[in-house]
Amino acid sequence: MNSVTETDFTVAAGYYPSPWSGEDGGPQRLQAVSGLSGLDIQAGDTLQVEASRRLSTGNMVVLREPGEVYLMHVDTLRDKLGMHCYSHVEKLDPETLKPVKKSPRLPGGSWWPGGFCVHRNGDLYLTFGRWAHRLNPDCELVASYKLPQDLPYNSHVILDNGFIVTKPIASDGSTSIVVLDPDTMQEACNHTIMPEPSISRLSSRGNHVYVTGVTTIYRYEFNASTRTLVLDKDWSLDYVGDSDQEYGWDPVLDGQNIWFMDNGKHKMGSTSLSMLNAGVNPTPNNVIRVSETDATDHSITPVCGIPHGSVTNPPLYCPQRKILVAFDSSNSVVRAWRHDPKTEELSDLWTLENFGMGGHTIYYRDTGEIVTADYQSLKTLRGLREGENSVVLDIETGEEKARVPMGNYMQSAVFPCPGWDRDIYWLGLDRLTRLAIK
Repeated sequence: MNSVTETDFTVAAGYYPSPWSGEDGGPQRLQAVSGLSGLDIQAGDTLQVEASRRLSTGNMVVLREPGEVYLMHVDTLRDKLGMHCYSHVEKLDPETLKPVKKSPRLPGGSWWPGGFCVHRNGDLYLTFGRWAHRLNPDCELVASYKLPQDLPYNSHVILDNGFIVTKPIASDGSTSIVVLDPDTMQEACNHTIMPEPSISRLSSRGNHVYVTGVTTIYRYEFNASTRTLVLDKDWSLDYVGDSDQEYGWDPVLDGQNIWFMDNGKHKMGSTSLSMLNAGVNPTPNNVIRVSETDATDHSITPVCGIPHGSVTNPPLYCPQRKILVAFDSSNSVVRAWRHDPKTEELSDLWTLENFGMGGHTIYYRDTGEIVTADYQSLKTLRGLREGENSVVLDIETGEEKARVPMGNYMQSAVFPCPGWDRDIYWLGLDRLTRLAIK
C-alpha cells in the first residue's frame, strides 16, 4: 500500500484528509484524486477484475484512513414496490469487498441516488431520501435528522466552515436549501426556498454554494457567524434563455469558471439499462462555461452537435492541463478541448465516437489518466465490448491505456472511487467491482 500522510491531501477544508473523502473527490467536483500517485499504466500492464459483488443498488464509495474503504448502497426494489427505501453503509475489506462493519438500516424515503462523505471531524455523513444521518467510523449511528420536504434529497456538500448543505431533486414546485449543523444535526438556519426547482446536485467552493436550477444557475453564501444563507443577487446565469434546451446537471468549479452540461431530461423508461438513445429534446446537448466573478462572461458550446443529446452527470475539467472533457451519453460521443483561460476559447483536442460514457470519472493529475466506462448496447454483439467496460484514457490524446469488461449490464451513472494501491472501486448500479493494475 502506498505510504500517505495528511500533508499529501489537498482536500476542501470541511472534508477528511484522504484521497477521496467525498463524491467526485470533493465539493468542486473536479473528480481528481488527492495524495496518491496515478495508475501509471505501462506497456505490458493490464487492468484486471480482482473482486466483484452484486448489490441491490450501489451509490458510492469513499476512503478515510489508509486501508479504510466505505460503501453506501440502497434497497431500490422497495421503491419499485411503492415502499419506503432504506440506505446502508458498510466498512469493507479493501481487497475482497466483504463488509467488516455494517450500519443499521437507515431511514430514507423515495429513491434517488443520495450520497455520503467523511467530515473533517472523522465521522460519516449520509443523505438519502428525506433523511440525513451521522455515523461514526464503525458505522454506528450517532444522530439523524428528518429533512423538511417529502422528496428525495440528492446528497450534500460540506462547506469550509464545516456546515452541511443539502437540497432535494425536483423539476417543479418549490425546492428548499437546508444547512445542517454537523454537531447537532439540526438546521443551522431557516431553510431557503430557491427561485426555481433544481434537478442537479450542489457544488461548493469555500463557503459558497452553486446550484443549477432548471433554467438558471445560482450562488449562495453561508455565514457561520450569523448563521445566514444568502442568495447572491449579482451573480446568476439563465443558461436556457429562449432556447429549447432542458435543465443542466452538476456544476464543476475550477476556481475561475463553472462548467456544466444541459439537456438533462431523458426518457426515463429507456434508462433502466442505459442512457443510449435516451435524449428527449431534438437538440444537441451543450457544455456551458460561466465565470465565477462575472456571470455575464459565459459561453455555450455543443458537445458534438448530434440531435437528441443528453447526459445526467458533470463534465471533467483539469485546471493544471487546461483540458475540458464533455460527453453525450445518448449518442455515445466523448469530446475534449484545450481551454485558453486568457481568451476563454476552446480548441478541439480529441473526439471518441461510439464510446458510451455516462457516469462520473476518476482523474489522476500526475499521470493524466481518466478512469471512465464505455457502455455498449446489449443488442450489439461486440465481444469484450458488450455491456460495460472499465476504460482508462489519456486526457491529452484520448488514447486507451487499458480496458476490461466488468460483467455488469446496466450503465454506470453513480460514483466510483480510487483504491489505495493502483486499484479502483467501480460502481455499476447493480455491482461493485474492484479493478487493479497487474
